[in-house]
Amino acid sequence: MEVKAGKILVSEPFMLDPNFKRSVVLICEKNEDGTTGLILNRPLDVSLNELLPDFPDTKAGVFMGGPVAVDSLHFLHNVGDLLDDSIEVSKGVFWGGDFEKLRFLMENGLINDHNVRFFIGYSGWEPGQLEGEMNEASWLVDDMDANYLFRVKPFVLWQTVLHNKGDIYTVIAQMPDSDSLN
Repeated sequence: MEVKAGKILVSEPFMLDPNFKRSVVLICEKNEDGTTGLILNRPLDVSLNELLPDFPDTKAGVFMGGPVAVDSLHFLHNVGDLLDDSIEVSKGVFWGGDFEKLRFLMENGLINDHNVRFFIGYSGWEPGQLEGEMNEASWLVDDMDANYLFRVKPFVLWQTVLHNKGDIYTVIAQMPDSDSLN
């Protein structure tokens, strides 16, 4: 399956890179300059209001999007029709948009916590880098489902995606996280 915007990358079970071990990454952009994505299953123990005290009070999740530009904030949402300049990366999943309008809409209860997730940093690959990782079988590629972002609990997302692929992936999804238990 081709890696392109709107697809997800699922790390193979023995990936050693702690940034991506048992991760699910939504590809938001892929072009001649490289590939950009956000890790969907790395929640942080921080609230958005701790990061942006002047933002409306929210319990929307804050996640580690990846190890690149960890001083940047990104967001995914399902209200693209309400936010100018948002990009639909997959059916029902939008990336970014007018942040001030998001602030206004959340402050006035028109966008709720369950409609948006925030990400610190992002995952990025230079041209050819991700293809090299694909050739090393570091990643599986699958279709994104909006439920993965908005309904599945992050701590079971990796297993859920593999289970949904069926066949041998269901067995892989049941492998314990610790290498010493395999």
